[in-house]
Amino acid sequence: MYHGVYCFANHIIKITSLYQQIHQMCKDYVSNSEPEFEVVTSEEDIDFERVESQKVHELEGETGIVETPDYLETLAVYRKIAEKLLDYNILLIHGSCLEIDNNAYIFIAKSGTGKSTHTRNWRKFFGKRVTMVNDDKPLVDVSTSLIYGTPWDGKHHLSNNIKVPLKSVIILTRAEINSIREISSAEALDYMMLQTYLPNNSLLKLKALQSLDCLMKKVRFYILGCNQDIDSARVAYEGLTK
Repeated sequence: MYHGVYCFANHIIKITSLYQQIHQMCKDYVSNSEPEFEVVTSEEDIDFERVESQKVHELEGETGIVETPDYLETLAVYRKIAEKLLDYNILLIHGSCLEIDNNAYIFIAKSGTGKSTHTRNWRKFFGKRVTMVNDDKPLVDVSTSLIYGTPWDGKHHLSNNIKVPLKSVIILTRAEINSIREISSAEALDYMMLQTYLPNNSLLKLKALQSLDCLMKKVRFYILGCNQDIDSARVAYEGLTK
């Protein structure tokens, strides 16, 4: 067994694992403080993630992909952490999040729409003004409206161990002409439901939905029609900050 203590979303968590990969992955989040709770993984957890991962690959039309047990364990650890953090009003949201001018913006969409491409355009257009918070699975503390980087940061591994006030959620769609408009939280709800981690356990799911309801009242929502040209970053920024 391998052990380590880490800080995620301002909470100290001990991880006890079967494999070492998770600890290498979390090396930038090491903490010397006393843990608030512990996450322990088992072979059954890894088997569960193998089944879930295969479902995702099938939905995305990917075949022949076999995940290693140590990688699957990293998913199991994050699932356990995300479920425990619901006790602290913290949500896991699937999206690409960046910081500019001390405000965070998270772009959400179904896989393959181009979230990472769009945030890369921001980095190209604005240069060092932009910092990536997390390119895949950041954590949001609903109580404080702070969004946190995590090491679960997608295939490009873009993240930083930082926290930034979350100002807006942007729903990314494909379009020939770049445009952005603000929408109501009611219009955004279905999108947010799809991109927020909602556990299968009914009690945990209720906690997640309650936190999501609070978050929907605290941030602004936009739909961005995007052609993935670099100018999409300018159009988005001007629409979000006007």
